[in-house]
Parts: sequence; C-alpha cells; structure tokens
Amino acid sequence: MSSSFLIRNSLVQQISTTLIITDILPSTRAIASLKLPDYDAGKLEAQYFHEHATFSMAVTASQSPVVDVSATIGTPSIAFGAETSYTTDSHKFVKYNAGVSMTKPISNASVILADKGDSLRFSYMHHLDQLNRGAVVGEISRKFSTNENTLTVGCSYLVDPNTIVKAKLNNHGNLGALLRHELKPNSYLTISGAFDTKALDKYPKFGLALSLKP
Repeated sequence: MSSSFLIRNSLVQQISTTLIITDILPSTRAIASLKLPDYDAGKLEAQYFHEHATFSMAVTASQSPVVDVSATIGTPSIAFGAETSYTTDSHKFVKYNAGVSMTKPISNASVILADKGDSLRFSYMHHLDQLNRGAVVGEISRKFSTNENTLTVGCSYLVDPNTIVKAKLNNHGNLGALLRHELKPNSYLTISGAFDTKALDKYPKFGLALSLKP
C-alpha cells in the first residue's frame, strides 16, 4: 500500500489537501480531498482499474451529498462507457450519459447519448497521414427537446512538434480557429478567434491565453 499527501496554499488563502492510497485491494485506489475553509468541497473517491474495465465512485462531503458513478468496459478497438450523478437531497438522477467508441489506427468514431437522453451525438475523425499530423473531423448532434440538428466539420494540422492549428465550422454559421504553441513542456500560448458568418455586422471575437507551469 502506498499513499501521497499534498497541500496547496492559494492566493485566496484556501488550503487544498489530497490523500491518495493505492492497492488497498488489487488494482484499486482511494482518494480523499478537502478544501479549507470550504468543507463542502471535499470528496471521497474509490477507483478500480482492470485491463479491460474501469469503475469509479465519488461522494461529495457536503450536507447534501452527490454520488457520481462511472464505468467503462472494452478493448483497444471498441469501448462502452456510462456515467451518472445522484443527489441524495432530491433523490433524483441529475445526470446520466452513455456512449460507445470504435478506434482504428487512422480513424475513430463515437456515439454518445447525453443530457439525460435529450441529445445524441455522432462524431468521426480521420487522420490524413500515418504520422497523425493532419486530421479531419465531422460531428452530427441532435437535441430532441428542441428538434435542433447541428452539423460541425473541422480540421487540425500539426505545423511542427510544438505548434498545432485547428478550425471548425457548423451549419449555424459559427466559424472558429485556434493556434496553440508549446513554449516549454506543459506551458502553452493559445490564440483563438470566432466569427458568425450569418451576422456580418457583428465584430469577430479574439482570444489570447497563456498557461505556464513550472
């Protein structure tokens, strides 16, 4: 059995404590987290890992605990997964999603039923070369409560080992693009933009983000 203990002190004077205990039973891990002075942000989690399956259960340490359960089963080529959240105060399931994915060396596809069964999403990605430098993506989603369908197409290209460019466009006229450059390991500079092609009188949106990690 092994464990790790981590304390963080942020600028807003919050203390985050995480205790991880592994191999209580074979292929299991237990995680306990606590934030001070916000006691309701604490969580207890148990995880089980197998070669072809995973299972996780988490319970929030609040006056009205929320129970999160997720599970996956499959092989490297096909996998099934599901997740749900249950609130003990209202005795209701506030989230349940399920999906299946199929993976091949140069492509993968997935079908996801989300939003408590209100939306269905199918996506497909195909790599353009064996080095996976370029890829094209297509996604079709339907929201049953509003009878709304959305078709999105996109592409990505790895300019060099540290720089990637992405773009996407949907049938509602929303066009987006992004450039991300890795300055050093785990530190990124991201430039993004969005434009509504059906509202030419509106100004496009631009964003700049810098993520630095020691």
